[in-house]
Amino acid sequence: MRALTVLQTGPLCTVQDRGRPGHASIGVGRSGAADLRSHDAANRLVGNQSDAATLEVTFGGLRVRAEFDALAAVTGAQVICLVDGIAQGLNSTIIIRAGQELQLSTPTSGLRSYLAVRGGIDVPEVLGSRSRDTMSGLGPAALSPGTVLAVGDARSDWPAADFVPPPAVEQDLRVTFGPRDEWFTEHARALLLQQPWTVTVDADRVGIRLEGAEPLHRAIDQELASEGMVLGAIQVPPSGQPVLFLADHPVTGGYPVIAVVTAADVSAAAQLTPGSLVHFRAVD
Repeated sequence: MRALTVLQTGPLCTVQDRGRPGHASIGVGRSGAADLRSHDAANRLVGNQSDAATLEVTFGGLRVRAEFDALAAVTGAQVICLVDGIAQGLNSTIIIRAGQELQLSTPTSGLRSYLAVRGGIDVPEVLGSRSRDTMSGLGPAALSPGTVLAVGDARSDWPAADFVPPPAVEQDLRVTFGPRDEWFTEHARALLLQQPWTVTVDADRVGIRLEGAEPLHRAIDQELASEGMVLGAIQVPPSGQPVLFLADHPVTGGYPVIAVVTAADVSAAAQLTPGSLVHFRAVD
């Protein structure tokens, strides 16, 4: 049987792929891997198609048993990866024999790990994606001990990569101002870039609530009609403390968006842990 049996999940483990774009008009967000860069890297290492489903592991703690001889890879957060108690390399291919167990520790750096298996995790698609959207509830439920996950045939050319260099830990995120930066004072726009922002414990796949020593004040106090939201949007509620939207963000919102994190840096944002500091840097 080509499958993985889940023995332990840690705080949260979900099936993710590249998401379900194109459904915002019916109120469905894209979802998909929060750290798309690490998800894609894991798939390349095992020779999968880029849209093959992986396991997204939040804050470690995953333990699975392979029910067949499997080729796997673990990317993302810095964890200790063990196969039957023997340490394995991250960002490279791993062979797991039938009956062996793979286990991930709590990360020493970063938040989310990605486990890819050659062939991809095979669960039913919903609107063209196998991703779990934690906000809408679409897709397969978060994994629990005892879940048996079939492995599919979403393979590509082999080999795709033997080793993927781990990305540098980025805590400076690039942003473009707008679309509602004019709703904020000139001082607030400068403050977004000048002061450090602390990642609070109110952080999940929907977004990250940030806290700064000085809130961002508006120049326009009137209400804003709900409008579309995008991945990486930095929305500012009345408190003046911003929220950075991640993969499971709402498709609309009623607070002004002062800036948007660039697509290239959203993956780095998804690895931020509570208590860490982040700076924003404006780009054209």
